Amino acid sequence: MRVHTPIAAGIALCVGTVAGIAAPVASAQDEIELDLVEVITSPERTALLRETVDAFEEANPNVSVEITSLPWNEAFEKFATMVAAGETPDVVEMPDTWQALYAGAGMLEPLDPWMASWENTAELADKTLQFARASGEDSTMIPYGFYLRALFYNVKLLEEAGVDGPPGTLEEFRAAAEAVSALDGKYGYCLRGGPGGLNGWMMFGATSAGSDAFFDDEGDSTFTDEGWVEGFRFLTDLYRDGLAPPDSVNWGFNEIVTGFYSGTCAMLDQDPDALIAVAERMPEDDFAVAPMPKGPSGKAFPTIGYAGWGMFADSEHKDASWELIAHLLSPEPNLAWSKKVGTLPIYKGAEDDEFYSGPRYAGWFETLNDPEAVPMVMPTHLEEFAFFKDQIAIGTSQEALLGQRSAEELAAEWGEYLGEAQKKYLEAN
Repeated sequence: MRVHTPIAAGIALCVGTVAGIAAPVASAQDEIELDLVEVITSPERTALLRETVDAFEEANPNVSVEITSLPWNEAFEKFATMVAAGETPDVVEMPDTWQALYAGAGMLEPLDPWMASWENTAELADKTLQFARASGEDSTMIPYGFYLRALFYNVKLLEEAGVDGPPGTLEEFRAAAEAVSALDGKYGYCLRGGPGGLNGWMMFGATSAGSDAFFDDEGDSTFTDEGWVEGFRFLTDLYRDGLAPPDSVNWGFNEIVTGFYSGTCAMLDQDPDALIAVAERMPEDDFAVAPMPKGPSGKAFPTIGYAGWGMFADSEHKDASWELIAHLLSPEPNLAWSKKVGTLPIYKGAEDDEFYSGPRYAGWFETLNDPEAVPMVMPTHLEEFAFFKDQIAIGTSQEALLGQRSAEELAAEWGEYLGEAQKKYLEAN
């Protein structure tokens, strides 16, 4: 991998079977080597990415693409270390929680000049364009799909526990968890206490509070408000009362999905990417997906996130890098990618595809069509949020689950950190 100008010191400190027709890179005459870094990694995803890139290389014989795949649980630190060492790629898989960090440091190339003449820009959904510009006026990445939370539930386990269908409210959720946990060796909820667990805290907090406003007009955090604290307590009580497996305090994505399809726990909040493993291992009639339960206000706030493709500003081959991004995001390969990795597609009307029209995806599209279910975007506009999510939130939330700090203390600590970040953001903007 090429070596570029080292990353600014401040950022370094922050971290302690389908491929569409690729347009040839018309301006390139010499041999071009592009570096692409994948950060949300699995063997299946990497294989499809390689297949799609192979089609691009076939259409552009003078371009070769090296793919570096980082394991997700370590990706934040590993990628930041690469960048700090000057080993920046041309193209990167950019999670929403990282976008502000790297865009704020001026490291991501604005893609608008290329998008202006791209034939597919007009067909992108409004949210695709909105999130592309989430870090400011420029499109610093383009999402390849959306991750929206919904509630997986084990139909047979709920029936065995005497629960009539999926819970529609937080009270019903708690009651269902209690009923299932009374069964021998079973638990109500697949809690994600380890990496990636912040979504659950945010959803239960906002749903209890009846609002997804993280800050007031002055930039102070709302986390210490009674509703948010109650939502944090709702989650700690689920764990401390034995309604989630004891070792779930350390569970990440693979563990919670395994806990669900193995029948250890009856309910799981997850994005469509979990559907891949669940559908492979559970009979179709044994599980279903419903919208997230609503709180006292009658509203639910399921998190919506995204990831996409971005270009580093110091790439020496920007036109070729854009052509690679455009190929990855073109309708045919993008739809194949969405179906494989479990995201909701980025193009208008994609939900009409036969793949998405069946009951498996009903819970997500019901959520999108319910005015009382408000997709919640976490405060990814803050440069500090990536470090908060992938470092601070994990250890502190685990301590709260284990009773080493109260819900009030957790809310105050998180609120102080994010409130300071929000005030810094407001002052700069």
